Amino acid sequence: MFLLPKTYNEIYLESRKKLKAARVSEYSLEARIILSAAANKTTEEFIRDARLYAGTEYEEKVEALIRRRLKGEPVAYITGEWEFYGIPLKVTKDVLIPRADTEALVSTAIELLKGREEARVLDLCSGSGCIGLAIAKELPSVRVVLADNSEEALRVCRANILRSRLTSRATCVKADIRENPPGLIGMFDIIVCNPPYIPSSDIEGLDPQVRDYEPREALDGGADGLDFYRHLASKWRRVLKPGAFAAVECGIGQAQEVRNILAQNNFIYYKTVKDLQGIDRVVAAKLV
Repeated sequence: MFLLPKTYNEIYLESRKKLKAARVSEYSLEARIILSAAANKTTEEFIRDARLYAGTEYEEKVEALIRRRLKGEPVAYITGEWEFYGIPLKVTKDVLIPRADTEALVSTAIELLKGREEARVLDLCSGSGCIGLAIAKELPSVRVVLADNSEEALRVCRANILRSRLTSRATCVKADIRENPPGLIGMFDIIVCNPPYIPSSDIEGLDPQVRDYEPREALDGGADGLDFYRHLASKWRRVLKPGAFAAVECGIGQAQEVRNILAQNNFIYYKTVKDLQGIDRVVAAKLV
């Protein structure tokens, strides 16, 4: 008996049903994202072509991707990309998945940099490069250095510079926040940083999608979660121009301790910014 191939929409509805049965909260959205990526289409193109026949090869590809999601793998790693601050970015298991909470750090940096012509930005622990690249997209005169100690993360970062068409204004360097800055890195108007800030003892209690898939070295902030703020404030202030800023993301309940660490290293507190959930997410301070 000859069976007609399924349409994109039929495969979408089947995938959506599987995700819903597995209690995936955003089952409709995730199914659409996964199926669009499998077809090498934007979500808009996928919706446009929903009634077209897809073929068995595509159906098998989708089934394999859905199985990965049902095992707990995050959608961003399955599709290999994620959007942050309106910018599509390459994402692999070597970098954290950009989160909406971090957009508060980008908005804060943009506010602090307005009026500074050709400012230089250092994005420490840059991972995918999402923070620095978002700032560069919004402020055309800004130059950005993206620094990470992971060669794998830097490869992702370089790919995102190319993808964002920012090769003339963004560059990558290998640097470890726990060590002194490289000698020729230059001086900056602001350091932005989303460092590892989860206390070591809390790692095992994280959501399995985070604990089992995202790079542990990008999560573990030491015994109290604050190790990397201490390194930034004590070692990296030397690459800031007089009157320059440090703006950092922090975890729930950490903002006051981060303020104290910065104050102990000649920074004057400037402001704390809440994320969309009302949590104190960003601390900004000015170097004396």
